[in-house]
Amino acid sequence: MVKELRERTGSGMMECKKALVETNGDIEAAIEMMRKSGQAKAAKKAGRIAAEGVIVIKPSEDGKTAAMVEVNCETDFVAKDDNFVSFADAVADRVLSSTAGTVEELMGLPLHEGEETTVDQAREALVAKIGENMTVRRFARITSGGGDLASYRHGSRIGVVVEVEGGDAELGKDIAMHIAASRPVCVSADEVPAEMLEKEREIFRSQAQESGKPENIMDKIVEGRIRKYLSEITLLGQPFVKDPDVTVEKLLAGKGASVKQFQRFEVGEGIEKKSENFAAEVMAQVKGD
Repeated sequence: MVKELRERTGSGMMECKKALVETNGDIEAAIEMMRKSGQAKAAKKAGRIAAEGVIVIKPSEDGKTAAMVEVNCETDFVAKDDNFVSFADAVADRVLSSTAGTVEELMGLPLHEGEETTVDQAREALVAKIGENMTVRRFARITSGGGDLASYRHGSRIGVVVEVEGGDAELGKDIAMHIAASRPVCVSADEVPAEMLEKEREIFRSQAQESGKPENIMDKIVEGRIRKYLSEITLLGQPFVKDPDVTVEKLLAGKGASVKQFQRFEVGEGIEKKSENFAAEVMAQVKGD
């Protein structure tokens, strides 16, 4: 009975034995009890910061859709644990095969087709087993609008999916690697949010005013800085990481190609944690350093 309970719950032998003793050998009652125990343990750990983890990318068989998910844990050690990685893979598969639009909706779906255990129940059981807080933080489902989807993962911490129309598979991979290294905000200048641009303009104007130069000169300084800013944050304006003398826009034009959309996830971005420069690491890799 202990063996059967272990197979069904993935829990340790002593925990299974204890649950069976407390429920007088009723396996279903033992499972229910262990599930409640897991929920209690997960609730206790819910407040702990989970800023490590993995990015998983799953393409569909026809290559027209790709799912990308970020699943977090507390330590880099657990991020490499087979059980954690297997859970993250299964979550990405579920994102790909479902129509869930929010994380909350996703958490209520069965983790595996044909099984009752939901994504959230599986997460709670894993929290109880491994002893760290874990969260499914975000996901994206990218569907091609006619171009080819290319993806790139730097280790397990940075993931990119990009749709390129024209060109070839090598170009798609190069663009995905570039996005991983260079962190563009959007494809082109006309996609930059107006409030974001206005905020930068105000900062540049404030800096220019301190110089004490005439108004017309200040305007030119501000516009020059805005142009530089746009070249830094837009994919098309950035120097291509493998050949900085060429912008991504020129690279694509030379291949008769265009980028329709992209998604970039980096583990823990925006979560308060010890920072490490993974973007620089990718940059060094693509340049062959």
